[in-house]
Amino acid sequence: MKEQIRQISIQLFAEKGFKETSIQDIVNALDVTKGTFYYYFTSKEQLLMDIHLSYIDALLEKQKAILNDGNRSSREKLYDVIFLLIHDIEKEGLSAKVYFREMRNLSEPHFSKIAEKREQFRKQIEAILVEGMEKQEFRKDLPVDIVALGVLGMANWSYFWFNPEGRESDRAVSDIFMKLLLEGLKGSQ
Repeated sequence: MKEQIRQISIQLFAEKGFKETSIQDIVNALDVTKGTFYYYFTSKEQLLMDIHLSYIDALLEKQKAILNDGNRSSREKLYDVIFLLIHDIEKEGLSAKVYFREMRNLSEPHFSKIAEKREQFRKQIEAILVEGMEKQEFRKDLPVDIVALGVLGMANWSYFWFNPEGRESDRAVSDIFMKLLLEGLKGSQ
């Protein structure tokens, strides 16, 4: 039942928004009582926090596996992280939408806990970039923190526009992003 509450809430939060969705909306959609909801969650915000933690913890675990793969170059690791983000947005769909759009509805200390995990994800992208710079796979004249934020901006914003049934697949979008990162928009002269 806890997972059913999570899933219907993700759907409702994605469709209506967190603030516009009431606990009554959630229990009505499941045809259960408010008591059932409160058995699993103390509040709607605790439910939102649970959704956020599940999403970011799964991303961090997958990112850790990428980082620890000693057989991959820094370029391959960066590609894998970009693909992870795009693919996860495709795979998780509404969860990704809720994760990216509804964080602002978390109060302290929930907000800080999620922000800390997001920061960890970003720092691990920075580690890939530094490793690549040291191995001369990436240029060294750009600030690592801004490049990492650029990677996250490109990949994370795709939750808003990426359509898995659209013109380009998650793999193709990841390829485009990598080409843009590594080659820029420089034309042939």
